[in-house]
Amino acid sequence: MPSTGAPGAVGVVRGYAEAVFRRAREPMVPVDYEVDWDDQPSRHKTYPDAHRVPLPPARTDLASLRDLLAKGDPPASRPWSLDRLATLLRLSYGVLDRRLTVNWNQDIAKRVHFPHAVWGRGTASGGGMYPVEIYWVAGPSSPLLPGVYHYATGHHALERLVVGDVTPRVRAALRGADGCDQFLLATVRFWKNSFKYNSFCYHVVTQDVGAMLGSWDLLGRAMGVPVRRHLSFDAEALDRLLGLDSDEESVFAVVPLPWPNAAASDAADVPPDGLDNLVRHTAFERSRTVLTFPRMTEVHRAAMAPTSPDPAAVRAAAPAELPGTPVPLPAADLDRLDQPVSWVLRNRVTSFGRFRRPPELTAAELATTLAVAADSRRYASDVKQADEPLTRLWVFVNHVDGLAPGTYGYRARDGALLPARPAPEPDMSTYLQRHYFLTNYTMSQVGAVLAICGRLEPVLAAFGPRGYRILNAEVGTVAQAAYCAAAALGIGCGAVLGFDNVGMDEALGIDGTDEKSLLFVLLGRQPTNAADLSCRLW
Repeated sequence: MPSTGAPGAVGVVRGYAEAVFRRAREPMVPVDYEVDWDDQPSRHKTYPDAHRVPLPPARTDLASLRDLLAKGDPPASRPWSLDRLATLLRLSYGVLDRRLTVNWNQDIAKRVHFPHAVWGRGTASGGGMYPVEIYWVAGPSSPLLPGVYHYATGHHALERLVVGDVTPRVRAALRGADGCDQFLLATVRFWKNSFKYNSFCYHVVTQDVGAMLGSWDLLGRAMGVPVRRHLSFDAEALDRLLGLDSDEESVFAVVPLPWPNAAASDAADVPPDGLDNLVRHTAFERSRTVLTFPRMTEVHRAAMAPTSPDPAAVRAAAPAELPGTPVPLPAADLDRLDQPVSWVLRNRVTSFGRFRRPPELTAAELATTLAVAADSRRYASDVKQADEPLTRLWVFVNHVDGLAPGTYGYRARDGALLPARPAPEPDMSTYLQRHYFLTNYTMSQVGAVLAICGRLEPVLAAFGPRGYRILNAEVGTVAQAAYCAAAALGIGCGAVLGFDNVGMDEALGIDGTDEKSLLFVLLGRQPTNAADLSCRLW
């Protein structure tokens, strides 16, 4: 039987997820929260008094998105190196450019002023908050001094927090990492997101982690180095190692980095009595007041429980095959994906309110985006097999050349659409707009809406309370893949959480089932001659 945590913890996660799902109709607490934009945290965590080690520039000679989709997963035959690590960090979460575009976001007037500038990164993030932090725990095979390093995103540099080999502590918290002495630890610093989204934060950041892991998957495959995400581990032990208060910042994923001449030992190269107080540096905090939100803290504590899932239960959590007569889609247009992954990530943007039609989104563009998004679910992990997806893609066809408006399920094995229900009303745009409660998109200009769905109850049965994090990580990975496909195709893309999930699921025909929508991705045309400033930083 799987070890899945206390039943009470599962109930906490279930209750939080239901509150998220119904928040368009029943607002989450605190309902009277007002964002203090003048006291928001910095987008870049840094340790000012730590020694800083510059990193090499990112490489650009990477495989193309076409190669990754056409050839599948080639054996990862190259070892990790400092320049490959620097490429992974810079292209996934480092600052790439300054962006200034004309769109419908309410804060656009501020963005022309330098203090409010938008600095683009390769990975999408809910609200552009970028709450994920990256730490490198380096062992004896590292080209740098063994120790713990924090990736300073604003400087593309490593901040040395600890000197000494502490990788035995990481291996002890994981499963299946014997012989490895280099690890990346991805944490979430909650306040970087919760200052804006309060209790809703946990849903957003668990998808943010998955989006970054999705970038790592693409970059690892493009460089021929292995990326295997570990999502089940002793989080509290790793938080203590990094000197973190788990309620404020916590480890969500660990990725071992097989390095040449790894020398993994069982004994840490630091005094045993000091293993929980190694980080003596203090991070900079811009906010004068840092708030906590009890509902978010409660679900985070519940979802920290490690898991040892039963393989049969994991297989049972996958979405079932859809019935019906398929509507064929064109084959994925691989030629239009012939861009290096480095180029794709540098050019990934969110469309905000810039969707414009005509011309219409084509069926081939929709098919290509769906194929790339579905392929991203084949990631290497410690909790499930690569061919066991936890999510399904649905499509609201709004304005797609050659496809009738309506709702469809996507069948990845043959790239076909399965009609779900007839169009909820004659004008799909009207239905979508009525169920979208934000103001930054006009649905009549959107070609299609992808709904990324999962079966939360079977996932909780398989993984326990940590299943919520595991499922949302896959959701984020799929969304990031859709962004990358859109960048290569030259179409618009925007991930949103502003739909009424209840109404959207009714249109899909999954209301009353254990499958629920978790994130939506808008696709469509956007003008190429609009006012746009992109100042490249490298």
